[in-house]
Amino acid sequence: MEFLTKVWAKEVTKAVDIEATPATAQNKSSSTTADAPASQETRESSDGTSTGQKDWGYDLYPERKGETFKPKWTKVLFGMEGQENIDRFKCEQNVYWCVKNGPLVKLMMGALKSSGCPIDLRRHISCEVCDPTVTGGYDPKLNQIVVCQNMAKNKSMVHGVLTHEMIHMFDYCNNDMDFRNVDHLACTEIRAANLAHCSFLSAMFQGDASPFNVKEAHQNCVKTKALASVLAVRNISKEDAIAAVERVFPKCYADLEPIGRRIRRNSTDQQKAYMEGPMYGYDVY
Repeated sequence: MEFLTKVWAKEVTKAVDIEATPATAQNKSSSTTADAPASQETRESSDGTSTGQKDWGYDLYPERKGETFKPKWTKVLFGMEGQENIDRFKCEQNVYWCVKNGPLVKLMMGALKSSGCPIDLRRHISCEVCDPTVTGGYDPKLNQIVVCQNMAKNKSMVHGVLTHEMIHMFDYCNNDMDFRNVDHLACTEIRAANLAHCSFLSAMFQGDASPFNVKEAHQNCVKTKALASVLAVRNISKEDAIAAVERVFPKCYADLEPIGRRIRRNSTDQQKAYMEGPMYGYDVY
């Protein structure tokens, strides 16, 4: 727990007054890089399971609550809002492109199909207007991926969102994952960060890498992203979130299914992972 404890201590010294803010505000402030599942439990027992259930997270995804997005005229004047239909069309175009051309998305589509959970684009992927603190999410109640059309505006970002959320969907399909259990949530966030996001460059940008800890840089990056995601979508203390991440980290970090390798930036790892899919028994989509 040493690394995450140091990270937390550094944050506390920078902003001591954060502890005085409501828990929900803390969670939102932690979600700038998170792809958030859209359900949460409010009270945690000592074993990490929830004792009282309450739907949450839908404030980050207004359309999940059945609300129609209403642009503000002040933002319309500056071109910041008012083009939601165009943004949705572009988002759907990017999703379709990624499904046809993105190596990791194609691999995940094939792995989900082989696992008995095939994806129907019209049913399982939705482009929506989201809170600007998130780029995407996975709704386990509807088994649906949300791509935030106002935040993920290019093919690369959409590819990252789809890969990340499909890993959650894969875990939900194959591993009986329960989002009400904080250990399960921490595990799937570790796997998504491990397989879809972290590289040495991203670790450097996060401040998790230096010439003195090259070997641990990737693990530290994964822990930081997983911790941020857990805090973004669960109303729990940082101590409990850190404990959950550290508790499951060794096992979940070692689990590379279904991608089979950690992806390095600016490499051919994505293509290699896609070509190796049949070796793991997954369909080639």
